This record gives sequence, structure tokens and C-alpha cells, in this order.
Amino acid sequence: MKDDILTYRELCDKEDVQTIQRGMNFRLNSKHSVILMSQRGNAPYKDKILEDGFTVEYEGHDTPKTETTPEPKTIDQPEKTKSGTLTQNGLFIKAAQEYKLSGKSELVRIYEKIFSGVWSDKGFFKLIDYKIVHDGKRNVYRFLLVSINPDEIPISNEEISKYNRSRIIPTEIKKEVWDRDKGQCVICGAKVELHFDHDLPYSKGGTSISSANVRILCARHNLQKSDKIE
Repeated sequence: MKDDILTYRELCDKEDVQTIQRGMNFRLNSKHSVILMSQRGNAPYKDKILEDGFTVEYEGHDTPKTETTPEPKTIDQPEKTKSGTLTQNGLFIKAAQEYKLSGKSELVRIYEKIFSGVWSDKGFFKLIDYKIVHDGKRNVYRFLLVSINPDEIPISNEEISKYNRSRIIPTEIKKEVWDRDKGQCVICGAKVELHFDHDLPYSKGGTSISSANVRILCARHNLQKSDKIE
């Protein structure tokens, strides 16, 4: 994956929707589901990338805040609504259970919020499992999603070429690189169509855990670099 850098508007345009109001979006379109995650200190949920660099642990979402439910974070995260229909948690749970039974995985595209208005497209993942965890106050759901190889993605070859699997760049490294490179392409100074790029590709031994091997490139210079790699 390229770790494309997007504005919120570009994110919505990529998914062909006017707006995305929630973090969990089961079957946002006919091809895949969408998850918005954050590892920032003020994030409302405890999302994280595991040490293997390929697995995302995503926390389920709370019941909506209402007059009768003023403190959602004191209540167990719901699988169903009061009327008995599945919540977003419930839909993802059902998909994880189907994977265990049949091996058919839900395709999920993950976007991570880096800063206010700045998002990273982390690419496609498959939903493989979930668990219920007591966080000290209530029960919450944690969903496990694994980055997938290009040949596992049921989309066009052109789209697949954009999402070659690589080790996920940690959020703290992205923040450091963004500040260092001033949010622009290090070659031409462009501020649109940006990507977090491995200077030495992960497939050739490059690391994702050092800002020294990560930089910001625009789409044109990212492509030029890719064309030169053998």
C-alpha cells in the first residue's frame, strides 16, 4: 500500500459518497466496508496497529448519546439496537463469524486520521476475528483486520497496483515525517496527491519504524521512483 495522504473531502470522493459520519461503515458500497481509525491521544476509541505491522485492532463503537443514554462509555457496546436490528458492531461481528465458518472474509478499507483534516489511506484489509474485552468499566468489542496481498483483492488490476502490501508505517513516524517535510513533496514541494513513501522499499529491506527511511512524495514523483525500482 502507498499510504496515500488525503483530505477529508478527497476521502469521501474516493468512496463516492457525500460524507462519512461514523467510523464503522459496513458495506459502504457494494465492494467493501470502510473503517475510519485514529491512534491520536484524544481519539474516542482505542485503535492500534499490532507489532507485526500488518494487523489492525479496531475498537467497536458505543451506543449513540441520547437523553436517556447521556454516558455511552459506561454501557457495554451494543451488538443490536433496541428494536433487535444489528448495529455496525453486529454487522462486523456477523462477518467475522462467517469468516471463521466459511473462510470468506469481508473486504475492509481503512483510513487513519493523522491530524485534523489529514487522513492516510492504509489500503485493504480482511476482517478475521473479534473479541469482547472488559476495559475496566464495560465490555467493548475489538476487531482484528489483516492487511491483504494484492492477489486477494477482488478489484481491477489497475486498482490492485496501487496497493502493494508493505509494512504499515506507525502513526508517530508519519507525524514526525509530516512535520519534517512540511506536509509537501520533498522533491517538488507539491501539496496535493501526496504519499508516505519508503525511501528504500520494505521489500528490499527498508524499515517502516524509522523516519529516516520515510518521506513525503507527490503522485508524480512516487510513480517515477516506482518505475526505477527493479
